[in-house]
Amino acid sequence: MKLTVVGGGSTYTPELVDGFARLRDTLPVEELVLVDPAAERLELVGGLARRIFARQGHPGRIVTTDDLDAGVDGADAVLLQLRVGGQAARERDETWPLECGCIGQETTGAGGLAKALRTVPVVLDIAERVRRANPRAWIIDFTNPVGIVTRALLQAGHRAVGLCNVAIGFQRKFAGLLGTAPADVHLAHVGLNHLTWETGVRLGGPEGENVLPKLLAEHGEAIADDLRLPRALLDRLGVIPSYYLRYFYAHDEVVGDLRTKPSRAAEVAAMERELLAMYGDPALDEKPALLAKRGGAYYSEAAVDLAAALLGGGGSPYQVVNTFNRGTLPFLPDDAVIEVQAAVGPTGPVPLPVPEPDPLFAGLIANVTAYEDLALEAALRGGRDRVFRALLAHPLIGQYAYADTLTDRLVAHNREHLAWA
Repeated sequence: MKLTVVGGGSTYTPELVDGFARLRDTLPVEELVLVDPAAERLELVGGLARRIFARQGHPGRIVTTDDLDAGVDGADAVLLQLRVGGQAARERDETWPLECGCIGQETTGAGGLAKALRTVPVVLDIAERVRRANPRAWIIDFTNPVGIVTRALLQAGHRAVGLCNVAIGFQRKFAGLLGTAPADVHLAHVGLNHLTWETGVRLGGPEGENVLPKLLAEHGEAIADDLRLPRALLDRLGVIPSYYLRYFYAHDEVVGDLRTKPSRAAEVAAMERELLAMYGDPALDEKPALLAKRGGAYYSEAAVDLAAALLGGGGSPYQVVNTFNRGTLPFLPDDAVIEVQAAVGPTGPVPLPVPEPDPLFAGLIANVTAYEDLALEAALRGGRDRVFRALLAHPLIGQYAYADTLTDRLVAHNREHLAWA
């Protein structure tokens, strides 16, 4: 089995490699190819990746290359974890929206749109090259904004599934609180990428006992603290929102916080410099503890599970993924991309039935889906007016004066990545 990671020079990659090494019985990788144009980073990451495999006795071969076509040739699955523009672009995404009093964040609001505009054309080019190399290859997208990028891939006819680590993080957290194995925790997870709610937590499978009320009653304070939302709000909602809902439920508070502290991009850039220095140590043969602070917790477990299920070698029967709606949420178009539990196998994911969400959640899901429609249109076709329309539709913006100003700033900060600008 050959797997290729595009963006293999990322500091995330040792987390992924560690998972491949530990879970080799689930996903027997014979060749792992790390593709990245950043030669110096790729050398450091590739060296550590080989040492991790060696330490754990993994027989697979690790190849590093800056040649995308060679890297994806014959691959059974291709994982996308790229960042167009690097951390410098992320830094801008997180700062210029704040000048208008709007959230500065890389996956939602104006910053998220900027990332989508930079990313979608690049990902579609990569996907076409994967299709030429092996039309049966699966593409697993971990590149943000996952929902918009996955929708672009699926609408272009690619064999693609979007992956996020929010759900598996909740699964692991709840399992710890309940004193049970993560595999026993089944989430009734519904919404869009980075806009989801846990409407049920069932033990043993989709039909098991719902212990969400027990979790809220006994551990509500700890869960609320993790989300940085009031415990009383969780009790009133009766569900557990993802931490990204804080941008919607506490917008002005978050903007105030972001204006008084260094950006997350600046923190990550400093962390990456430290990590890369560690990766260059020839004595290091395991992922360092610092990597846990980088983000992407449990990414490797989720990626291994999904790839194994898609390639027919195993994996969990039910997994939270991003895929076409196809009637699952009846108030959305069939070609909207939703994030829900699905049965996953070699023919792809099939969303499990979910109760129609409370209007409190459904309204926001529908609103953000409309934004994502317009965002994808702007990413595919370009043009200032399309960018403006997407920003005006976003519930975190929604005022024409803000949308106008943010459009000008988005284009100014991203001109080098926008073919039409």
